[in-house]
Amino acid sequence: MKIIGAVLGAALVAVLAVALWAVGAYNGIVGRNEGASTAWAQVENQYQRRADLVPNLVEVVKGSSKFEKDTLTAVVEARAKVGQMTVGKEVLQDPAAFKKFEDAQAGLSSALSRLMVVVEKYPELKSTQGFRDLQVQLEGTENRVAVARMDFNHAAQDYNTSIKRFPGSVVAGFGGFKERPYFSAAPEAAKAPAVKF
Repeated sequence: MKIIGAVLGAALVAVLAVALWAVGAYNGIVGRNEGASTAWAQVENQYQRRADLVPNLVEVVKGSSKFEKDTLTAVVEARAKVGQMTVGKEVLQDPAAFKKFEDAQAGLSSALSRLMVVVEKYPELKSTQGFRDLQVQLEGTENRVAVARMDFNHAAQDYNTSIKRFPGSVVAGFGGFKERPYFSAAPEAAKAPAVKF
């Protein structure tokens, strides 16, 4: 009787230990998942800041009647494309939707880069206080976007690692946790925008 009691007691302790470990592992994955969601919210926040600045920049640039309209049109169209996308948590679960979102944002970044390069040949535009203020804000926002994307990638890496490593992968499988995609540089980002005068 004592042996059966000891075996049952040991089995109960083992089951309790495994249950406590599983709860801890699950809570750790949930914490990392929420960390990645928070980092994602910061990325969206910075993209929204940029989208809010673009119309002001466009209006200031429109004031220069000699300014190249095709570059300005490209910026307006890229911002409109970004504005048409509805982004929610489901984007983080769907690599194709994430890529589409990332491509739209890269298109706006590219158009803004071309705009800033073209502006160099318009000294009267560069000298206006409104344009200089917007340019500084936009450059600051681009830096914030880069930092927010880097922070998201770090949080996603931490989360993805936790759901892939054994034994966390077992808990992640039961919990339905899926891998998060990463931001990556667009292939054309390696090339400077070409502007012909």
